[in-house]
Amino acid sequence: MSMRTLVKSIQDTMRKDVGVDGDAQRLSQLVWMFFLKIIDDQDQSLEIMKDDYRSPIPATLQWRAWAADPEGITGDELLDFVNDDLFPKLKDLLAATPRARVVRSVFEDAYNYMKSGQLMRQVINKINEVDFNNLKERQHFGDLYEQLLNDLQNAGNAGEYYTPRAVTSFMVQQIDPHPGEILMDPACGTGGFLTCAMRHMRERYVKRPEDEALMQGSLRAVEKKPLPHMLCTTNMLLHNIEEPSWVRHDNTLARPLISWTRDERVDIVLTNPPFGGKEEDGIENNFPQFKTRETADLFLALIIRLLKPHGRAAVVLPDGSLFGEGVKTRLKEHLLTECNLHTIVRLPNSVFRPYASIGTNLLFFEKGQPTQDVWYWEHRVPEGQKAYSMTRPIRLEHLDDCAAWWGGAERQGREEGERAWKVSIDEIRERGFNLDIKNPRQEVEDHGDPEVLLADLRKTETSVESLRAKLKAILTEALAR
Repeated sequence: MSMRTLVKSIQDTMRKDVGVDGDAQRLSQLVWMFFLKIIDDQDQSLEIMKDDYRSPIPATLQWRAWAADPEGITGDELLDFVNDDLFPKLKDLLAATPRARVVRSVFEDAYNYMKSGQLMRQVINKINEVDFNNLKERQHFGDLYEQLLNDLQNAGNAGEYYTPRAVTSFMVQQIDPHPGEILMDPACGTGGFLTCAMRHMRERYVKRPEDEALMQGSLRAVEKKPLPHMLCTTNMLLHNIEEPSWVRHDNTLARPLISWTRDERVDIVLTNPPFGGKEEDGIENNFPQFKTRETADLFLALIIRLLKPHGRAAVVLPDGSLFGEGVKTRLKEHLLTECNLHTIVRLPNSVFRPYASIGTNLLFFEKGQPTQDVWYWEHRVPEGQKAYSMTRPIRLEHLDDCAAWWGGAERQGREEGERAWKVSIDEIRERGFNLDIKNPRQEVEDHGDPEVLLADLRKTETSVESLRAKLKAILTEALAR
């Protein structure tokens, strides 16, 4: 059975259970079960490789003890064990090691939705078919897991946690992280930027175990909501991270901006902060210079603070952040003063469809030098395609022309053209720090002569008025009978 067929059959089994309602609950249920299987497979491997290794999970709660035997406990006995033993003990697990902290943080907000012990046993037996110590099987499941995360877009508002793989890959590619550089995603969702960054470094720079250890020791991430935090932690295990305790379950914005100290500064920020959302009352007091409750604005202020001198960032922001006034103006002035905002890649509305259909932008900046010029690149949907969609999403090769124009690490040899244009800081200042600057070479669509259009409009209005009068006469006559 293929991995995709296996996971589909698990989801189909779950659909029969009256306790699991909707995609988000199904995914949450699926992931805590996979988490326990993955960590148990890892534990068994580590027990062989390391003489002094002990699993952070008590022996009776380990997957191998209660789930691995296909003829093991089922029905009410299984449900009682999961609800009354497994969950309470893992939620209160003594966080004596980083790995134990990971288990506890995953289960703090996890929940068993299933009501049928028989169906749960069927799901467990299917999960047992995957061997996560088999590199090939784990890679297949890792690819499938990405698809599951993509499927989140159907789970209510959960699509906010997923950034298209092509976008994360492009941002990582252009930022080019190296092992040892401290890399942070302060709103990490399901961990897409982290997995892309790890893949990038493993393919290019990780040559020895020391490089791998250096890379893993330099990653930082925070996620506010329980479901994506659990998804991200599991994603890290799938990508061979032994102790993803650095994926913190917290709200990065809950701390006063000035409390972030020098030793917490980072070399790289890669993120897609939630936009369109509002933080709870009081959060804005942590940002006295930029008093707002708009999530994306607060994250931008935080990112500027978090970066070390010469630190670099790539951030997804909506069009509204570029042209907004008031606090947004102060924030943009602060960004352009503290950082060199060297590139804005403008994306079409359809990139984040179907769960968002607004214009988005990729902002690339480096801390330490004020901005002199901002380069813009307009990304267009490939010829022969009207828009991106679920069936025809954006792919990394669609951004190859931008990468070719980029000019390498030093951004040398950039030229203005049909897709690229440059705007000076003086012009931006004159515009009141409005960064929503359209492509000056874009052909303005010819809608026709205004006088002719007005004449056509008057003709249409007269026709509508005539039809309205006829309809009124028919109704009056009908009512008089």
